[in-house]
Amino acid sequence: MGMLLLCLSPAALHADEPLFGFSYTTDLLPKGKVELEQWSTTRFHKAPGGQFWLQENRTEQEYGFSDRLQLAIYETYDSTAAYHNGPFGETTPAEQFSYYTPGPNDRFNATKFIGVSGEAIYRLVSPYTHPLGFAIYEEPTFGAGFIESESKLIFQKNYRDDRLVLAANMTYAPEWRRLREDENPSRKEIQEETDANIDLGASYRFIRNWSAAFEIFNEREFNSYNFTHESNSGYYLGPTLHYAGKNFFVTTNFDEQMPWAGRHVDTVPGALVGGRIIDNDFEKYRVRVKFGWYF
Repeated sequence: MGMLLLCLSPAALHADEPLFGFSYTTDLLPKGKVELEQWSTTRFHKAPGGQFWLQENRTEQEYGFSDRLQLAIYETYDSTAAYHNGPFGETTPAEQFSYYTPGPNDRFNATKFIGVSGEAIYRLVSPYTHPLGFAIYEEPTFGAGFIESESKLIFQKNYRDDRLVLAANMTYAPEWRRLREDENPSRKEIQEETDANIDLGASYRFIRNWSAAFEIFNEREFNSYNFTHESNSGYYLGPTLHYAGKNFFVTTNFDEQMPWAGRHVDTVPGALVGGRIIDNDFEKYRVRVKFGWYF
């Protein structure tokens, strides 16, 4: 009887459906199943009185290689607009567009294909058969003047017949980015940076097919590969709503940066405003929408 209930539960029908906006779980596609996902993340508002908008788009194709291993490939393409949005009110492009060097009073607009990423998630322990689920995640990204390798440790704990899902992620993501020097545009500068993030989420299926979640996550940046020269640390929290249909899902998420940021050894002067970081990879609000179709 217990096995029958497990097979009929929504988690078993679409095991990899994203209950959260940013946090990952150990749930994977069943072996041989295919899924197409479309992500859209809007990031906006930085310095008071300035204008900032960044649209991140991602198209992903996933495949259940086995009951333990899920593989995926996706393409990322972004658009942005910025004006007097950065430290001291200067126009500052988002990190994806940091190769560009607009003047402090310029209006900056751009669209760019960011790169292609591969993704592999391997589940070592399932939360449906053990007290705690555990998976490892690896995602290399290659773009024009940009390489990143993102690694995650993913934990999942289920309660109340799997209606309540707790998730925790730890991320280490070193990246290599080519920049243009302001004084001599013909010269190229290489930026070494590491993102080290912690994500925590709790999701509850309150009626059939519908789940509500709450997430809190901390994003930290270092101008090195060994956790030295910390530059920024931002804290975000907010709600997520998820619906799982028969052959599709929709997940919507809203997060706000909390005024908990502090100054670090490599924090850019003027980047800390009202307790929030407004440097080129941080903003006040984020809205993320995910659509998925199963085949």
